[in-house]
Amino acid sequence: MDTGTTNSGPKQKRRSYEAGFKLKVVSRAEESNNSIASREFCVDEKQVREWRKMKADLEKIPKAKKARRGLMTSFGVLETELHAWVIACRQNGYCVTRMGIRLRALQMAKDDKFKAPGIEKFAASAGWCSRFMNRFGLCLRQRTKISQKLPQDLEEKVMSFQSFIIKQRRIHNYDLGDIGNMDETPMTFDLPSNRTVASLGDKTIFLRTTGNEKNHFTVVLSCLANGTKLRPVIIFKRKTLPKKVKFPPRITVRPHVKGWMDEDGTKKWLEEIWNGRPGAALKKKPSLLVWDMFRAHTCDGIKELAKSSQVTLAVIPGGLTSVLQPLDVSLNKPFKDRVRKMWHEWMSSGQARLTKVGNLMKPNIELIAKWVRDAWEDIPEDMVQRAFKKCGIGWQ
Repeated sequence: MDTGTTNSGPKQKRRSYEAGFKLKVVSRAEESNNSIASREFCVDEKQVREWRKMKADLEKIPKAKKARRGLMTSFGVLETELHAWVIACRQNGYCVTRMGIRLRALQMAKDDKFKAPGIEKFAASAGWCSRFMNRFGLCLRQRTKISQKLPQDLEEKVMSFQSFIIKQRRIHNYDLGDIGNMDETPMTFDLPSNRTVASLGDKTIFLRTTGNEKNHFTVVLSCLANGTKLRPVIIFKRKTLPKKVKFPPRITVRPHVKGWMDEDGTKKWLEEIWNGRPGAALKKKPSLLVWDMFRAHTCDGIKELAKSSQVTLAVIPGGLTSVLQPLDVSLNKPFKDRVRKMWHEWMSSGQARLTKVGNLMKPNIELIAKWVRDAWEDIPEDMVQRAFKKCGIGWQ
């Protein structure tokens, strides 16, 4: 007796297919028809019809990929406009970072033009940024760089230097505020980032600048093992400084014909910056200064001045500044990253003026001085302390 019900068999498990397999089915269906392709490849005819509609999208994804996850979005209008902004920035040579994309997306989400379901909860997360870049074929591109080649007798030289530091600290019992490091770091008026977001497959990665990537100046940074950052010094490549220019406070600006530190500049630094550090005039105690083998650091005049000021010079062996110099190990990079961020904001904000022939003018020296001061003051004290400890100099 028929009860009106049927016993259905076990539920069939859904299968997933790779993009390469789907394209084979589509190719066979185009040669013959959907029915023949479905029988030969043992798939449902409806799937063949769907795959034929999706052929253009299937050709864009890797052949081994099955699902098209990440290709769908709830904020299509916003992302399309954001992609156009990225392309426009790249065509003009501006650097585009992942953080820049996220900040731009959050700014656009506030515009009524891009209203969509769930936009009020849109957070422009790092994961969303990765999916956005995958959807539009974007990736991060980076410049190559050459790292410092370490000497073969690395361990021996490191042990010898650190033994010297330990010996001097036991003899003089330095306070952490009397142990310091100084380093001259070259910088340029243009600071394009090493990475920019660009389309996959682009062979040429162009970054727009003012054309002053080789126009350099020198920044002299110094700090103490207790975390104190001493006043930075900038040396511009010029004979004199403009009389009408007013530089920001808490920074020293000097001219030099070649734009770098020499023996006279080092003497001035010792007298004004090092001997003027907090508490130095009152303590009149011995101090320990760590720096590299730059010729202006090791000449007789500097050694005599240091001796008369009760300064013990700890000269880092050649090729080991990336291991033993706190500024090189932990501080120069975050400092330059902060200055570079200010340069990118200045470039993208349109504040750069144009020359008579329409080229971008480089940032003026007052602005550079302000960037350097603000970036150096933004470095946390605990980062400075950790840098000395990492180099085996700032332990208690």
